[in-house]
Amino acid sequence: MINSGASSSPVWRKSSHSGGGNQCVEVARIGDARAVRDSKNPEAGHLALHAGAYGALVRQIKNGEFDL
Repeated sequence: MINSGASSSPVWRKSSHSGGGNQCVEVARIGDARAVRDSKNPEAGHLALHAGAYGALVRQIKNGEFDL
């Protein structure tokens, strides 16, 4: 379980690697977790990860471990 630890709404920022098209991802800090959502459809919810898991995911993406 992720402890949100925050009473206010998260502050979302667009990924610096989002292209000019419709491939935009937004990230927010929620307590000790990181949340990721699709900027085209923010009402669909978000994926929340512990900071360590989020860091591992970012490293894997940068290393080309996914067919994106």
